[in-house]
Amino acid sequence: MESLVDQDLSANEGNSTPKTVGPSAMPATPPAKPAPPPPAVAKAPPKPTGPVVESTPDSSVNKMRRRIVWASIAGFLTTCFLMFLRFFLPRAIFEPSSVFKVGFPSDYALGVDTKWQQQYRIWVDKTSDRVFVIYARCTHLGCTPDWRASENKFKCPCHGSGYDSEGINFEGPAPRPMDRAEVQLDPEGQIQVNIAKLFKSPKGERSEFDDPGAYIPL
Repeated sequence: MESLVDQDLSANEGNSTPKTVGPSAMPATPPAKPAPPPPAVAKAPPKPTGPVVESTPDSSVNKMRRRIVWASIAGFLTTCFLMFLRFFLPRAIFEPSSVFKVGFPSDYALGVDTKWQQQYRIWVDKTSDRVFVIYARCTHLGCTPDWRASENKFKCPCHGSGYDSEGINFEGPAPRPMDRAEVQLDPEGQIQVNIAKLFKSPKGERSEFDDPGAYIPL
């Protein structure tokens, strides 16, 4: 067995002519290498989930606070809107009329009647021969005197000026008698008073208390 192998080897060594290799004997083209797979993206580990906290409903105190806040905002906006509207309205001062009626002369008894003091700041004074209206303003500094029926006089609460039942000053710092408003009878016979026109009696000067319109004769 070994002699046959030795003979083949010696025969191959003695034959120095190379053998021609045919196409069929050429080695095959090696297959293309597959593309490497894309690198795997590392996934972030999932975040640990904390404990689930349930929200509690708002208390009545928080609801009341919200209502107060919203009410304050609504009030502020409403005030601003009203101020905006007021800007376009005329700025007029409405005062009561200076001319008014106080009834018939027969409605009053002799003496001082104070029922119109709060509304018109006057006193209706009736004597045996005339009716006149005293404007309730102290001639010292403009305060409103009080009628004291028990003392039969007007007394100013500010500085103590005193006036008799006809408004003539006799004590205190008042420099002159109180003024009298214009009076006249209307077509119905009622007393019509006009406090825009006053009759005065300055000290040392002519008195206007006897002028027409200062009184209504009886």
